[in-house]
Amino acid sequence: MTSRKLGLALALALATGSVLAQPSPAKKALIDKIVALQTQGLAEGLANNLVQGPLPQLMQAGRAALQQVPAEKREATAKAMDAELKKFVEENVAFVKDKAAKAAPSTASALLDERFNEDELKQILAWAESPVSQKFGAANVELQKAVAQKVMTEAGPTLEGRLKTLQGTLAKQLGIQPQTAPASKPAAPAPKK
Repeated sequence: MTSRKLGLALALALATGSVLAQPSPAKKALIDKIVALQTQGLAEGLANNLVQGPLPQLMQAGRAALQQVPAEKREATAKAMDAELKKFVEENVAFVKDKAAKAAPSTASALLDERFNEDELKQILAWAESPVSQKFGAANVELQKAVAQKVMTEAGPTLEGRLKTLQGTLAKQLGIQPQTAPASKPAAPAPKK
């Protein structure tokens, strides 16, 4: 009885196209073009973000720990740490880029097939291939950099101060002496005229 019901449900699903439905050849061609356009830089950008995302926190902890290294060994230790970080990025960006390049086409194709009909895919492709879209894509990269630079110009000093406060608080919790900047010399008086 159970296998009979399962067979009937499968036959019904196949008849309605809800199981294993393949896109039409025209829709598949549109999807393939869109995927090719969209995934060109996706794998590299994704790999860079995934690999380098956690590094700032690691580097910050490394710089803090570096202060505990004897002064005569700090420079050599810092160079060795930098070399390890660079090696990590080079090896792992290539690894993740390869994985992303393999995963993106099938994942993107399935999503596009599920969410867009053939007419919508034609519109997406027309936009993606248009000179205006390409110009916008290039400008968008510059826009993001400009906004990030402006935000860091305005928020950077505040964040730096807050980070120093946090480092001091954490150092106290760890029972270590926070690193302080050397006291600045008072400004020399201006010569009299």
